[in-house]
Amino acid sequence: MGYAAGVGKTYAMLDEAQKLREEGIDLVIGYLEAHGRKDTIDKAEGLDTVPRRKLQYRGVAFEEMDTEAILRRHPQVCLVDELAHTNVPGSERAKRWEDAHVLLHAGINVLTTMNVQHLESLNDQVWQVTGVRVRETIPDWVVKQADEVVMVDLPPEALLNRLKRGAVYAPDKAEQAVQNFFKESTLVVLRELALRQTAHEVEVRQAVEDAGEASCPDRAGTGAASALGTSHPDRILIYVTADPWSAMLIRRGKRVADYLQADCFAVAVQRDAELQELPPVEREALDKHLNFARNLHIETRVLHGDDVAEVLVGFARLHQVTQIFLARTQKRAVPRFFGRGLIQEVVRLARDMQVTVVAERSRGSVQR
Repeated sequence: MGYAAGVGKTYAMLDEAQKLREEGIDLVIGYLEAHGRKDTIDKAEGLDTVPRRKLQYRGVAFEEMDTEAILRRHPQVCLVDELAHTNVPGSERAKRWEDAHVLLHAGINVLTTMNVQHLESLNDQVWQVTGVRVRETIPDWVVKQADEVVMVDLPPEALLNRLKRGAVYAPDKAEQAVQNFFKESTLVVLRELALRQTAHEVEVRQAVEDAGEASCPDRAGTGAASALGTSHPDRILIYVTADPWSAMLIRRGKRVADYLQADCFAVAVQRDAELQELPPVEREALDKHLNFARNLHIETRVLHGDDVAEVLVGFARLHQVTQIFLARTQKRAVPRFFGRGLIQEVVRLARDMQVTVVAERSRGSVQR
């Protein structure tokens, strides 16, 4: 994992691959994106490569990783560069990380690369910092399943020098990069995010190890809850609507849940008897947000009732929720109760819970 292109992720992956090859491990390159970097190309010398699959889309030829060919070859280890990549339409799977999971399920170990800005839960933070809305993302649970996360670090000044020397991109692409992620102030923040994320991965793995030790019969403690310093685990509820900012709220709530090692619910409340009775645009938006939550491994529910605040808090109390996440939007299309808005009513009813209100933010952004 790194914080930007050019920090040395692919090189580090290839370096590890060469060491494994020297140890007699059967290893292949499933996909490598060298970007014309001579040192990267040289580092791959001697490694077996599975030819890419060629696909046609709208009259243009594309090359993707040939997952089926790798499965037939069935090496012990496969290198898969740029895990967040979106496959061209017509591929069996939409994302490269899904291809990597197919390899894992077949018993093939995977070495892969990604940048921290591709983590789904950080999407809004990266947008606020850079003004760039990253479109290719990876659910956090995918990274959490990794046996090992290695941070490949490089000071921003050194990375910018590499960019100026043409060691990262060709001159025309390098100029474009400077306008997006490759500003020193942006790189400093992205690097900090990457370091924090790596520290968090270490903490989570240590907590799991401690939980395993605490659960042994000859040791004191009560498993994971004891390892994390509490016998009352947190549970988080995220209120989901058709509003566009629900995606931001889901990401924020899920990230907090991951840090707290908490159960997480994404809950929608409908006054109509059936979800299908909603206007088509609203129904599609709500379905999209609920599916987004499911993809992040969040348990989703659609509840029914006329009093949204009462239904939400009732569900929260029944499931021992400790924190409710609500979005504060600029729109007035939210229920009001005798002069009180939904947020105020939830706060009044949920006196024994923490209510976190996340304000929407707007910023002109470039999509990437």
